[in-house]
Amino acid sequence: MADLIVERRQETEDGGVVLTWTFDRPDRLNALPDLGDGEEIAALCEAANADVSVRCVVLTGAGRAFSAGGDLTAMRDRRDLFEGSGAAIRERYRRVVHRIIRSLYGLDVPLIAAVNGPAMGLGCGIAGTADMIVASDRASFGAPFLKLGIIAGDGGAWRLPRNVGYMRAAELLFTSRSIDAETARDWGLVNRVVGHDALMDEALDLAGQIAAQPPRAVRMTKSLLRQGRDATLDQILEMSAAFQALAHLTDDHQEGVNAVLEKRKGRFGGE
Repeated sequence: MADLIVERRQETEDGGVVLTWTFDRPDRLNALPDLGDGEEIAALCEAANADVSVRCVVLTGAGRAFSAGGDLTAMRDRRDLFEGSGAAIRERYRRVVHRIIRSLYGLDVPLIAAVNGPAMGLGCGIAGTADMIVASDRASFGAPFLKLGIIAGDGGAWRLPRNVGYMRAAELLFTSRSIDAETARDWGLVNRVVGHDALMDEALDLAGQIAAQPPRAVRMTKSLLRQGRDATLDQILEMSAAFQALAHLTDDHQEGVNAVLEKRKGRFGGE
């Protein structure tokens, strides 16, 4: 998308890449979404999924916000996403908002949200699609949909209870309150809180540790974690057996075993 900066960083000797995606609407507190955002974010995610050299994605925001969520002036004026009949608005949510959430949640590679400031509404929802969140001490999180007379149209009623538990999700959604970074960490929404100036270094260091792992096994592990949120133990055991059979036949498995036996760092090429 025109307002999202994409950078590729080579992180490993075998060509493994970490992508950084930066929302770049600082004058609008990185408001989301504009009408083209669903299609363009989906294309970025599909490209990352298709490229085995991509080992991890770090998502952050420019300026003082991660994302303030929906554009309130567009809501007030009933334009763009919010224009027209109820049926038209519903269809735009499905094509734009839901496509963003599905695409980010469906990334095959680990996604780290480096939350640099407020993550509100859809911004909080997007952060919640990540596998890990590193938060600046200036970050805050909220789902103030009821405050605006609307509901969590981004799937927050499904995602938030899985991230923080039902009762804490209910508190966020029913009260429209926001929580600071330290509270988000205590609630299990955030992995760690760091000083603002150290945010990207911390997130990229974490991404580098992931990039050093065998990439196909990382993708399989992420798939198991995501499926494990809803599948039964028997289903996950069956998936694990199938994935493990594939993993045992890779060059990366042999390299990993040899590296441990030889007391050296593994070099994983994704084969």
